[in-house]
Amino acid sequence: MRVLIQRVSKASVAVNGETVSYIARGMLIFLAIHSTDTEKEAAWLVDKCIHLRIFEDEHGKMNLSIMDINGAVLIVSQFTLYGDVSKGRRPNFSDSASPEAAKRLYEYFIALVRTSNVTVGTGIFRAAMTVDLSNDGPVTLMLEKNART
Repeated sequence: MRVLIQRVSKASVAVNGETVSYIARGMLIFLAIHSTDTEKEAAWLVDKCIHLRIFEDEHGKMNLSIMDINGAVLIVSQFTLYGDVSKGRRPNFSDSASPEAAKRLYEYFIALVRTSNVTVGTGIFRAAMTVDLSNDGPVTLMLEKNART
């Protein structure tokens, strides 16, 4: 399972030109599910994400988590994070989970984040989405947890 995290001052997701989710200060999480992922990987990554100290304290040090700042999280499914472009010019997505398995773990990931008492927004699974964000910093991190290693 991979997440691409961006610290944002605001972010939104639109489908067919209509905003379906908006957050102010917080983090945008693009989530990709691998074909071998389980709830174990999801739980590990949720814990890591909500406790990441990527927000600045009063001294300007990245020392605060999303919970410390009462921020929000916007979670968007992003199977293309498993796009393999090592051969040819067209991405191969064979490492991504099937849509059914990915949706189940995507919803599980969202449910776990919600238990941490942060505001959660989401995209719409498998929809063509437009994501608009203001990256704060910029701060962008990639995290991965997998059962393969």
